[in-house]
Order: sequence, then C-alpha cells, then structure tokens
Amino acid sequence: MHDSKATAVGPEPLTFEDVIQVARHGGAVRLTDDALAEMAASRGRIEDLAEADTPAYGVSTGFGALATRHIDPALRAQLQRSLIRSHAAGSGPEVETEVTRAMMLLRLHTLATGHTGVRPKTARVLESLLNAGITPVVHEYGSLGCSGDLAPLSHVALTLMGEGVVRTADGQVQPAGEVLKQSGIEPVELAAKEGLALVNGTDGMLGMLILAIDDLIRLLKTADISAAMSVEALLGTDAVFAADLQALRPHPGQAAAAANMRGLLEGSGIMESHRDGSCTRVQDAYSLRCAPQVAGAARDTVAHAATVAARELASAIDNPVVLDDGRVESNGNFHGAPVAYVLDFLAIAVADLASISERRTDRMLDVARSHGLPAFLAGDPGVDSGHMIAQYTQAAIVSELKRLAAPASVDSIPSSAMQEDHVSMGWSAGRKLRRAIDGLTRVLAIEVLTAARALDLRAPHLPAPGTGAVVALLRESVAGPGPDRFLAPEIEAAVELVAGGAVVAAAETATGPLA
Repeated sequence: MHDSKATAVGPEPLTFEDVIQVARHGGAVRLTDDALAEMAASRGRIEDLAEADTPAYGVSTGFGALATRHIDPALRAQLQRSLIRSHAAGSGPEVETEVTRAMMLLRLHTLATGHTGVRPKTARVLESLLNAGITPVVHEYGSLGCSGDLAPLSHVALTLMGEGVVRTADGQVQPAGEVLKQSGIEPVELAAKEGLALVNGTDGMLGMLILAIDDLIRLLKTADISAAMSVEALLGTDAVFAADLQALRPHPGQAAAAANMRGLLEGSGIMESHRDGSCTRVQDAYSLRCAPQVAGAARDTVAHAATVAARELASAIDNPVVLDDGRVESNGNFHGAPVAYVLDFLAIAVADLASISERRTDRMLDVARSHGLPAFLAGDPGVDSGHMIAQYTQAAIVSELKRLAAPASVDSIPSSAMQEDHVSMGWSAGRKLRRAIDGLTRVLAIEVLTAARALDLRAPHLPAPGTGAVVALLRESVAGPGPDRFLAPEIEAAVELVAGGAVVAAAETATGPLA
C-alpha cells in the first residue's frame, strides 16, 4: 500500500516543492511503478553489454583515465566496490542534512528515469534510506563539479553498500552497517555499471540551487519589507514607487518589488506626517529611492536561476547513459557549468541586496542623515551606543559577501591525469552561496531590528499597518528603545524571525500576499 503523502519519484521531472518537502522537511518518497519498469528494461541492456566481448565504458572497463583497461567479469563486483570506496574521499566539515537529502532524492530521480541502467533493487535501497531518515555523512570538500559531484555522491553510495558512517534520524553519527541492520535495510552488492550510475550527477549542486531559490524567495520579500521600514523611518517619499514610474522600465522583478513597497507603506501615519509641504528634500538617497531596482534585479536573477534548475530537474545525468532505443552512449552531460553559473550569479545578487540594506541601516544611525532621530538610535547618546555596533556587524558581513561573490565557476583545475581537464567548480559555488544567504539573512534582520527601533522613535506618528505588524512581531521578543542592552541576543531573535518566515507572514497579515 502506497503512502499517499510520499513524494512520487518516477521518470517525469520532480518539482521544486518535491525537493523542498523531502530535503528540508524530511518527507517520504516512493518509486512509481513506471520507474521500476523503466529501470528493469534498461538493466537488461546493461547486462547484455556486460556479457559482450566488446569493452563498454563503466560496464566492463575502468573509469576516467583508467578506462582503457578491460575488466575480467570475475572482478567486476570488486570494480564497483573499489570505485565507491576510492571515490568516497571527501574531507572537511559535514554538510547539512538538507543538502545531502536533496542530493539523494535527485540521484534517485535520475535512477528512476531508466537511463542509468541500475537495478530496481539498488534504487529501492536509496528510497529506504530517505524514508528511514538515514543520512550519509558527506563532507565539504571533494567535488570539482565535473564527472558529477563525485566524492559527495560516493559517500552516499558507500552507505548503500553498508559501509561508511551515517547520521541517524535522531541525529547520532554511527557506522552505516549497524544502522542499516537496525532499520531492516539490506545493503546492496553493486553490479556492473551501478557504482558509476550512483555518482555521476550534478545532484549536489542542483540540490543547493533549489534550496537557495527557496530561501531567496522569502528573503526578497523580506528585503522589500526592511526597505519600506527604512524609507518610512527616514521620512522618505513613496512617490518614486508609483506604478507608472516603474512601468517606464518594465523589468518584472522591479514592478513586483515596487508594488510590495507601496502596499507595505499604505496607510502610514509617519508618511502622512510629512506630506504637508514641510519636507524640503527634492530626492531621497539611492539606497531608498532605488530599492525596487536593486531588489527587482535580484528577483529576475532568481527567476533565471529557477529556469535553469527546472531544466536540470527534467534531466537524466549519467555517463554512459541508456537511450530509449537501447543504445548505451558516453556523453558530457555531467559537466556542472549551467548550474555553477547561476549559483555564482545568485551570490552577486545576494551581496548587492545586503550592501544596499546596510547603507539604509547606516543612514538611520547618523544624525546628519536621519532627519531628527537620536544618534545611533541610542537612549542617551554618549552614555549609550544604541545600534552603532549592529551596523559594524552588517558591514563585516557585507564585506565577506563581496568576497563570496567572486565566482567559483571561472576557475578550473585539471584532474584524473588530464582526462578531466576542465571542471565547473559548481559544488564550491553552491557551498559559498549557502554561506552568502546566511549572511544576507543576518544583514536584513539587523535592518529590520534597527528600522523598528527608528519607527518607534517616530511616535506619536504610527507606521503603516504592514510595517507596524513587523514591529509588533519583533516586540514580542525584543524590547523597544531604551538604555543599552546585550544586543547579540536581540539580533539573533530578529535573525530567527527572518529565517523562519515570520517577518513576511506578519507583514502579509496586513498587506495580503506579497509578490
């Protein structure tokens, strides 16, 4: 009997939601009948090749630069074991469970297309690991993003063999063999071609891309919220966000960001307080006036990245592959360039979003530019420092994000005795993007924290319902203006509210869904 809530994994593409559900929320999976039939059919073709006298790469030969050796049938089981053991050569910190689960699911999907030639029973073991919450320990370093994410995927394949170490559903690190036995999962002895099929994919970098897109959809809305709060707190104008002005430059992301900001600022008593002609400013600073242009460009970059990710989700990446007509052909589809480029592109957008956020924060702290707010929003400037050093923290992160925006994909380093002489570094691009997204989360959280304090200091004038809802949310865990307090916990509280989506949810109670 099928689990109706489990994500069906068959030959058809997975959705972003499928990946997030399994990777991030521990959702179950089930191989479809179509997947099992496709795998059984293609397996027959691999077994025919294995018995033939003519060498077939990865079936009856060695790998990479060792592909010229024809392997005796008696040694082929050892060939598969040796491939996985030698390639499970990762080093450094353990990567996050959600990344490894995404990678496992995406590899399972490629197996389910029937283009890799693995046996259904082998795919079943990977399915069982996901459903039991058993996560192979995968390390930070080891993938060059070509020939697939070889080392990370090999650590997963090692677990299928009952070797290596895993993290259990309750978070313990234990030997894989013991955990599989306790879970009633029979390790698999890999047959011809199966070792290669388990490791020759871009699943690690693609998983990180999909997780990043999920994060950035939320953070882009947060960036519009924090920008609107800052514009309001700095007595800026919302006239520049008018739809007809934005339409003169018809980028869809820009239109969405401006619409969000208009909705967030609608009904603001603070904005209304300086519409009486008393304001002498002709134009706001770029960090306020150009917020939709920057956040909009970031949105359009995420949309482009999502297009690439969707194409990858429709792919079956292995080498060699079993084609629909039964041919088994070598190819170069495992090269990670398409994914690596957009991972790097997103890191650029992340750095710039954080940069403009930090500039708005800094304006609220400077008496020369804050339009009547106390220095550093301090309770008693001079005795108190207010949010002075919160901006230092932002600045330190923004500086790091600029370094993380340097692309990984422009680098290449030869390997495998020059057989693999150009690589994508897509895994590295994914790793640094995850760090960059964490940095952006913290920078936006500090802007929200600072802008909320500034809005409180504009009393008796009240913020808009949308921005006011965010201030009210924050006040549930962080007190309002006053003498200096231990600031780090307040920053962390804001970070949790941003990362968990509570800031967006609070704003949307007043504005309705943000774009």
